[in-house]
Amino acid sequence: MSTTTRPTQKPPTSALTPKKLYLVLYNSASAVAWLTVLGRVVVTLNYKGDPFFVPLVVDNFARVTQTFAVMEILHALTGVVPAPVFTTLMQVASRLFLMYAITLPFPQLNSSFWYSSMLCAWATTEVIRYTYFVFKQFDRIPASLHWLRYSAFLILYPIGISSEVAMTLRALWGPASSEAFAWSSWYPHALGAVLLSYIPGSVVLYGHMLKQRRKYLGAGAKGEEVKNQKKRQ
Repeated sequence: MSTTTRPTQKPPTSALTPKKLYLVLYNSASAVAWLTVLGRVVVTLNYKGDPFFVPLVVDNFARVTQTFAVMEILHALTGVVPAPVFTTLMQVASRLFLMYAITLPFPQLNSSFWYSSMLCAWATTEVIRYTYFVFKQFDRIPASLHWLRYSAFLILYPIGISSEVAMTLRALWGPASSEAFAWSSWYPHALGAVLLSYIPGSVVLYGHMLKQRRKYLGAGAKGEEVKNQKKRQ
């Protein structure tokens, strides 16, 4: 697979405005943080061979890293980045739900395979995404990275969402079910409502990503190329 810069992009520029500098720093820090999460999970699984040890080395760090993603919502709301507010809010909210309503109150669930697979899917997705955004600030995106940005989700999203649903189910009917029912009378109902929301939510998010893929890699990419060529003339 080629790693050269895509020919459809604008000529590269080195001028860094305050907005660009902020986005470079934010996306770079986020990419490094998620790479750290991924590295800790993979190394622990490799070294120990048991997901039981994963939360011991990554749990708090992953939670803090994901919490900083609230900035994504602010970026979309304020127009710092041209991201759709609704889909951004859905994705960030679902992950914060897992971090603070599942993995935090029920740490016994974090030693399962589903927790490790969830973090691996999240982290791999975010390393690709944030790295892409760093290169985008300089208008120099390697073709391989561009392809990964709009293709990796085809595998990573089903893994991630399946893991999220499995974690929630284990809180509702699995190892943490007795605590969930004892914690509050309404809590199991809230978990059930969240599970139901995954049905339309996953369709909306996956559909949005497929639309983006068609736009930047499929038939829509040709139209974008023509549009960019006209802008440069």
